[in-house]
Amino acid sequence: MTQQTPGTSPATPARRDFIQKAGAAALFSTLGHHGVWAAGSDAPEKKEVKIGFIPLTDCASVVMASVLGIDQKYGVKIIPSKEASWAGVRDKLVNGELDMAHVLYGLIYGVHMGTSGPKKDMAILMSLNNNGQAITLSKKLADKGAVDAASLAKLMATDKREYTFAQTFPTGTHAMWLYYWLASAGINPFKDAKAIVVPPPQMVANMRVGNMDGFCVGEPWGHRAIMDGIGITAVTTQDIWKDHPEKTLGTTAEFVKKYPNTARAVTAAILEAGRWIDTGLQNKMKMAETVADKSYVNTSVDAINQRILGRYQNGLGKTWDDPNHMKFYNDGAASFPYLSDGMWFLTQHKRWGLIKDHPDYLGIAKQINQIDIYKQAAAASKTPVPKDVMRTSKMIDGVVWDGKDPKKYADSFKVKA
Repeated sequence: MTQQTPGTSPATPARRDFIQKAGAAALFSTLGHHGVWAAGSDAPEKKEVKIGFIPLTDCASVVMASVLGIDQKYGVKIIPSKEASWAGVRDKLVNGELDMAHVLYGLIYGVHMGTSGPKKDMAILMSLNNNGQAITLSKKLADKGAVDAASLAKLMATDKREYTFAQTFPTGTHAMWLYYWLASAGINPFKDAKAIVVPPPQMVANMRVGNMDGFCVGEPWGHRAIMDGIGITAVTTQDIWKDHPEKTLGTTAEFVKKYPNTARAVTAAILEAGRWIDTGLQNKMKMAETVADKSYVNTSVDAINQRILGRYQNGLGKTWDDPNHMKFYNDGAASFPYLSDGMWFLTQHKRWGLIKDHPDYLGIAKQINQIDIYKQAAAASKTPVPKDVMRTSKMIDGVVWDGKDPKKYADSFKVKA
């Protein structure tokens, strides 16, 4: 049974026809002379779109767009495809086995730059979520007093051995949050520790057998480690950078060029699904039940439904309500592909020696982040668009990032490669 989106009545054929015509008219008026339509039509060129995802809570807007039938309203059918690792997602995107993917922001930038495997021109259609990741330290470290960055640095200085921390992909978001956090306490992630790559669903099992001292990953795996009694939450990523960019709807530049209407339709459907998730407790609980299923995240509902409501515990008896929990829509702010967000990942890739020279930060962000297609999809889904393509953010170490001087910013860090 297809569930209705709140505030809509069942779409009869006549009503559907009206919606499509009205949507097209709205887009034409929004775009003016910039609209490029395939064969004079705004109909999606490709009706079925295979979208890869990794078993994480933040795949939810892709899944719900499909499960609730929101995709059909925009003339496409989303086929969610469960993938095993980010490297697998990268390979399938590059070779065309996947049309699009729920994918790490920094992975798309890494592929575009050729710093994380095969080089290919890539595209980000939208940001899928803000916030909602965490850095977990093992219970063994916590028992020795390492419960945050400062106490971890103290322990590492006195109890000398090789410390291993896991992230999910070399140029990805989790690697950057982990490195930034360690460096904020004076720990060089490459000189003072060993960094390894582990796929998200395998993090908890690897910590259980002692393969790492800590990890950074998306939910529900941070909370799962607490439920299983093997780890504690040392910091949430929203405490590193409030409303940080996280997963994206990523694809190749080639796909966008070939199927612009399809790209727009899918983006609009996922925008609407994100809004549905963020609208009220009932929708969040329904989402948690849906994505916990074995065909998606494959975990218990209670591993998902606490942190998406902002109900946190750290595994040491502390509980708190976090207003900056995982957001899928946030009045459109969570989904806008800010150019400054993309540029930030490039500054960190430079900082950690993943790229040797300063790139054309702004030029590359303009190539990858599909602002025009996003704005068209926003118009179709009635999503507000921010006035500026750049934003200002303050990090955990008090440093402000605004995208104005990326070269100076990238070179300013004391702890770097």
